[in-house]
Amino acid sequence: MSDSNLLSGRTFVMISSTASEVNADDPTRFVYEEADGVIWGTYTGDTVVQGRFVGTRDDDRLVLMYVHALKAGPRAAGRSDSRIESLPDGRLRLVEHFTFDGDDTPQVSVCEELPTR
Repeated sequence: MSDSNLLSGRTFVMISSTASEVNADDPTRFVYEEADGVIWGTYTGDTVVQGRFVGTRDDDRLVLMYVHALKAGPRAAGRSDSRIESLPDGRLRLVEHFTFDGDDTPQVSVCEELPTR
């Protein structure tokens, strides 16, 4: 996964998370941008009103910091370490190990790339 802009323009949806139940009708949707290994993007849906992330990618590993506003009112922030996997149909999957600031409980989420049209 040496493409320096591998994730740029790709959209992923959350399919599972240990932190909360995923709303199948309105899953969290992540839009990624990348330039030479620097990652940034936005996310919204499910329990999130609006979120932002920034970080870096080294081969198949992402290290990100994130913050989002929740529909319930407060905000959440934290750090994640993700692994990029290739799916048989050519799409990508992100397996994310993360923690929220102020809570060291390890969490895991899985996101899959939406098919291109």
